[in-house]
Amino acid sequence: MSNERFLSPFQAKLYQIIFETDTPAGKRFDVWLLVMILASVITVFLESIPTLNQQYLSIFKGLEWVFTVFFTIEYLLRIYCSIRPITYVRSFYGVIDLLSILPTYLSLLIPGSQVGAVIRVLRLLRVFRVFKLHNFLNQGDLISTALLRSRRKIAVFLYAVFLMVIVIGSFMYLIESNGPAADKFDSIPRSIYWAIVTITTVGYGDISPATTLGQFVAALVMVAGYAIIAVPTGIVSAELMTVNRQNNANAEVKVCLNCQEEGHDADAKHCKMCGGLL
Repeated sequence: MSNERFLSPFQAKLYQIIFETDTPAGKRFDVWLLVMILASVITVFLESIPTLNQQYLSIFKGLEWVFTVFFTIEYLLRIYCSIRPITYVRSFYGVIDLLSILPTYLSLLIPGSQVGAVIRVLRLLRVFRVFKLHNFLNQGDLISTALLRSRRKIAVFLYAVFLMVIVIGSFMYLIESNGPAADKFDSIPRSIYWAIVTITTVGYGDISPATTLGQFVAALVMVAGYAIIAVPTGIVSAELMTVNRQNNANAEVKVCLNCQEEGHDADAKHCKMCGGLL
């Protein structure tokens, strides 16, 4: 059953302003919306600075409620004038729009939760649609497709790394638990934490082996970390090349019989150069 509904003239006009960017009014609305989103995120950032928070707390609170009320009204208007309200609510932008206003209301029950309003920064993704940066969106689709196709390989890789850090962490606990660094390698979970930090080449330095054998093992783990990091990079890069080749192949599926021009879309009916039937 379709969730489409008939829109009144007022709803249709509102829909044109809020959802479309081809009209001057729609473009102005979206630009002001982006400005409000950016201003609200900056307010959250500034509020987290202790010195500014102490001096301007009331101002920050007031601005946060102004932004929240504005975004709440905007969210309700989007539902009101949507052709398919349920589809909008369940969409990516619909969920982000809702999550961007909830933290401020939750702060009435859970103090400090208004910081979660920083999720509004995701709403700035609309900038690609507002300013018609379709080429950037196409490249984003290419990356997301490559990541999606790589998910099984990456999952197997992460599972192997998970098992590896358990073995390495347990081994280091065995080596260091009776040595000078016993207070740091005091449990297997803490040793596994060290293995994760080391194998990812993060190296916080809060835990380090003190025995000769432990340092030797740590050196091997550090070197292995570089090779491990390269694996997911190679997997995603290979998928990116595959997806890119497929896109190029699809773009050159048809060749014009009149002018021999290539590069037509797979669903093209006429040549883009001479207008001949494909």
